[in-house]
Amino acid sequence: MSGYRLGPAAKAAGHRLHVHESLSSTNTQAMDLARQGERGPLWVVALRQDAGRGRRGSTWASLPGNLTASLLWPVSDVDPVHVPSLGFVAGVALIAALKRTIRPSHPGQPITSSQEEVEGRISPFRLKWPNDVLVSGAKLAGLLLEAEIHPGGRRSAVIGFGVNVAASPQDLPYPATSLSQSSHETRAEDLFDYLSDEIVAAARLWSRGGGFSTIRRLWLDDAAGIGAPVSVRIGGEIVHGIFETIDEAGRLVVRSDDGTRRTVTAGEVHLGSAATAA
Repeated sequence: MSGYRLGPAAKAAGHRLHVHESLSSTNTQAMDLARQGERGPLWVVALRQDAGRGRRGSTWASLPGNLTASLLWPVSDVDPVHVPSLGFVAGVALIAALKRTIRPSHPGQPITSSQEEVEGRISPFRLKWPNDVLVSGAKLAGLLLEAEIHPGGRRSAVIGFGVNVAASPQDLPYPATSLSQSSHETRAEDLFDYLSDEIVAAARLWSRGGGFSTIRRLWLDDAAGIGAPVSVRIGGEIVHGIFETIDEAGRLVVRSDDGTRRTVTAGEVHLGSAATAA
């Protein structure tokens, strides 16, 4: 039906793959399978997605040639406090896979420095806290982590990936781009091949949450906006300051003009010049 396939590291780790012509949502399909007893790790990929969603219920358009995939991950043996950090694992893996679209590397060996030259070019891909990937300030990809407790106490997490490979949606309230539009020609099938291997490498580093300090360091290597102005809308409040870092719990650390620091668990983030206008 398609050219989608798992990479060699993913196959060796026992991951499996379901590819669908059309789904309402790959995250929904993956979680439905978990409720039916599927434990994973299992990838669900759709060539077309009709009702994708992002954080806080926003929609995510799926255009032909783009990557829409979700990974069902078993977390029954993971301390619940560590499950949210899987979102950062996903970000590190996706950045590594995207870098391999510029220069293929050995399976399962992420390129970990944002300043590494890739055939004479600096990697253009940046992670925006908490769950986006940017190119030149425009959104290239979004991640969505969902978790659920099933009857009997079994727990599952689903990590959704939506990547603009061939095209980006129009008429959005923020800039968006695609790999094709930013002069990085690749196929969604090849990006998925890389991603399926890189998530294995990143999950091994994460080590059920015990290795989050390593994931945090890798995430910060490719973070957008470190040391620059940031604003975060939290309900009716807007927090302004400098994006200092993320802490050991993955929370955004904002330093205000008077030197005080505030940690943010969730919110709508604006970076750079957009932060001063927010």
